[in-house]
Amino acid sequence: MNGTLFTNGHIHTLDSDQPRAEALAAVDGRIVATGSSAELASTYSNFVRVDLGGRPVCPGFTDSHIHLASYGISLRRVELRDARTLSEAVLRVGVAARRAKPGEWIRGRGWDKNLWPEDRFPTKTDLDPATGDVPVVLMSKDGHLAWVNSAALRQAGIDTRTPDPAGGEITRDRRGEPAGLLKEEAKGLIWKAVPAEGPETIEAGIREAMAVMHRFGIVAVHSFVGTDAFEGAATFAAYQRLAASGELRLRVWMTVPEDNLDAATRSGLRTGFGDDWLRVGPVKIFADGTLGSQTARMIEPFEGQPGNTGIAIRARDQLIDLVGRAVDAGFWCAIHAIGDQANRWALDAFEAHYEASQRAGARHRIEHVQILHPDDLPRLGQLGVTASMQPVHCTSDRDIADRYWGRRSRYGYAWRSLLRTGAVLAFGSDAPVETPDPFQGLYAAVTRMRPEEPDAPPWYPEETLSIREAVEAYSVGAAAAAGRDAVSGSLTRGKYADFVVLNQDLLAVPAEDILQTRVLATVIGGEVVFRTPEFTG
Repeated sequence: MNGTLFTNGHIHTLDSDQPRAEALAAVDGRIVATGSSAELASTYSNFVRVDLGGRPVCPGFTDSHIHLASYGISLRRVELRDARTLSEAVLRVGVAARRAKPGEWIRGRGWDKNLWPEDRFPTKTDLDPATGDVPVVLMSKDGHLAWVNSAALRQAGIDTRTPDPAGGEITRDRRGEPAGLLKEEAKGLIWKAVPAEGPETIEAGIREAMAVMHRFGIVAVHSFVGTDAFEGAATFAAYQRLAASGELRLRVWMTVPEDNLDAATRSGLRTGFGDDWLRVGPVKIFADGTLGSQTARMIEPFEGQPGNTGIAIRARDQLIDLVGRAVDAGFWCAIHAIGDQANRWALDAFEAHYEASQRAGARHRIEHVQILHPDDLPRLGQLGVTASMQPVHCTSDRDIADRYWGRRSRYGYAWRSLLRTGAVLAFGSDAPVETPDPFQGLYAAVTRMRPEEPDAPPWYPEETLSIREAVEAYSVGAAAAAGRDAVSGSLTRGKYADFVVLNQDLLAVPAEDILQTRVLATVIGGEVVFRTPEFTG
């Protein structure tokens, strides 16, 4: 038996039966033993030896909610995340428009009107002088709004006669003309006109994103379909091609768009189908919009916006129907729900099919769970629903949460309360909405503070987590959410040899030092896929 022996480490296994180890042995990508360096060196003397250099080791991170292909492709798009004014955003787009080839669309993302002193949503009249006849589509930071110019509207055939689609809205000026902002399901009207991303572009985006994941110590992702048209079948096909060629060096749990549920069912697919590298995950369902766009579905209106309770992309009865159909077909469900009403409806849908879900072994989840009514807090634990959350959303959104939710924010991003009531937490990033850096997420979870504001008080500190609880949400909880807890999440015999070597002991450093943690090496399936010069191995 040949394998690899990793010795001389300070290993946090996250296994309560054997929480610490010095060494681990791996064969065919799985751990066959953990223990002391001397003991394992004697037992596995013929194994290839890798010296961990006395460094701290913990299970590799899983990003439980990421748009991996979109993130990779976004690295080559017009980036507006750090545009601090509307005029700055327009200036960047104008530069790209002047460089555009004939027939090319300008695409970008990341704008956030909540950061702009203009404090208003952008329109086509902002873009038109800078872009002329070059069509432009710019996704908001949360991905739920498309800002477009007149040229894009013309090419998509969107005019005064175009009706609002169900679950979406075309904003209009006083004359009834499309104003250049498409909300929620209305985005689909523009995507029909935008040239589709080709297979080569999608594969290149995944490759670029994988390299970033390895640098961050991320060994697995739950790859979500979302607001980009290519995030469904085209991305799944790209993953399959990369897996077939041996290039997929990241474990992928791929969601299925709700619109493809019937086709997937007819094809005989179901949640869990796949292998060690690529598996079919849950059906992704949208219940509402977002906080940043004020389209999250709320029980009571947003502060200062009488009558605005957001947009229901799927209302209660529709969610109940979708969950029922999915469970009958062998699929688990992941429901995007931001607002308290959307979360209540999602929980109602899971409750309606609780017994059938239990019989099927389904592990349903809610994506984001950003704000809950106090009455609904215990229901996730009671129903066995995973809270799939992104800690960086909490700290980046805290100001607009206070602005638009007011005192209701007490139960926003309620990690501690959810853990206390028995819910499983699975953490991720929602990249490209936020950075995929897990250390940023860990810092947010442990402090509920922004690193650039170290003197500002933590936001509702009663909801903070310990560093171990936060790390477990990126590993143990993430594995449980995907039904992979038998093979991943902790460093124990029979599980994947997926781990990260760090420059400092993440589970022991003060909270303020979390962001100084660096990945020295990332190991997936017993193979070192990333290393820095400091890691000699």
